[in-house]
Amino acid sequence: MSPSQIIWFKLRRNKTAMFGLAVLIVLYLGALFAGFLAPEHFASQHRESTWHPPRIGQIHFVDDAGSFQGPFFYATRRLHPSLPEYEEDRARPVSVEFFVRGDPYTLLGVFETDLHLLGTSDPKQPLYLLGSDQFGRDIHSRLLYGSQISLSVGIVGILVSMTLGLLLGGVAGYFGGRIDFGLMRVIEVLLSVPSLYLILTLRQTFGQGLSSTQTYFMIVLVLAFVGWAANARVVRGMVLALKENDYVTAAEALGLSRMRIITKHILPNTWSFAIVTATLYVPYYILSEVALSFLGVGINEPDASWGNMLRDANNVRNLTDYPWVLTPGVFIFLATMAFNYLGDGLRDATDPRSKT
Repeated sequence: MSPSQIIWFKLRRNKTAMFGLAVLIVLYLGALFAGFLAPEHFASQHRESTWHPPRIGQIHFVDDAGSFQGPFFYATRRLHPSLPEYEEDRARPVSVEFFVRGDPYTLLGVFETDLHLLGTSDPKQPLYLLGSDQFGRDIHSRLLYGSQISLSVGIVGILVSMTLGLLLGGVAGYFGGRIDFGLMRVIEVLLSVPSLYLILTLRQTFGQGLSSTQTYFMIVLVLAFVGWAANARVVRGMVLALKENDYVTAAEALGLSRMRIITKHILPNTWSFAIVTATLYVPYYILSEVALSFLGVGINEPDASWGNMLRDANNVRNLTDYPWVLTPGVFIFLATMAFNYLGDGLRDATDPRSKT
């Protein structure tokens, strides 16, 4: 068996790691097809339906007469214009329909369409599977669109930081001397900089005029800029040991360039470390974006991210009267735990001393 097959064999036997992998596949597929899976656009508002409770427990298949009707719910009417209190109208069933036309979106960033998986037979009665927020926006739809930002921050950030960490750590470890000394001093400076405070400082420097896209890239770049230093220091130590191996000496004797030796013969032997580190570091990037958006210096309204959605839970009254505002926290917990489970499983699978 090849090394990759051995790792996969060990990983498959780890049930918690496979559970984490399955959860991540579902979450990232949801983010990838958010426009199709979301009943509405993330900014669509229904001011007459603010703080509507979740309908996920109110879906019926059989009517009061005992006849099968397919998925439906009973329409609700607001009892008071200024109070978010609702009651069902048992005389007005609203069908849950599949593959309906609705708000336009771009599928996979390429195809313009308005086809949605779910919708209702009455446009004035949104589906609201997970309830609505203070503006009558569908939380289910905002969670799906928000996952595109919150989950991609981790992937993009770790790709940038790991690429820099592997390359610069490999250069420092292989060349040594002044190059090693200079890079290590830069790394020590970067490790002393708290990334959260650096982002807060930059955010205030650029002011409040940044768009959500600009803020997104600022968060990713700052986190990656600070995060590569720790990876580079570990890679440097690995390269110091790897460059003494016979295959490196043979490559040097054949006249290969130093950068080719680093990229083709040394760094590939650090990939197992890179993969494990990436899965363990992604939650840090996700939680950093969540924290910044929660504090109001991350992704701006009306754009959705799990962090700025969770800001509604910053009010005790909201928590008491509308507990579904904590739904984004559930998905944040699932994503971070899934990455940790997968990272722990990969760490055990890549450990040559592990017999499981």
